[in-house]
Amino acid sequence: MQQPSWEPKTTRQGEAENSQTAVRTLKSQDLFLGAKELNIDHHGAIYRLKITRHGKLILNK
Repeated sequence: MQQPSWEPKTTRQGEAENSQTAVRTLKSQDLFLGAKELNIDHHGAIYRLKITRHGKLILNK
């Protein structure tokens, strides 16, 4: 499995912000790996992330 790619936000001076505040950007194809839905375990609660027929994302608990 490939590691998700992400880039930290940069400041005006071009320096990376503190890694605690950096927002990661993941490609949906890296998450789904060809599937149409996946489960996310968030503090013991399971959420389902689905790709619709129109290519949009829906998150359900």
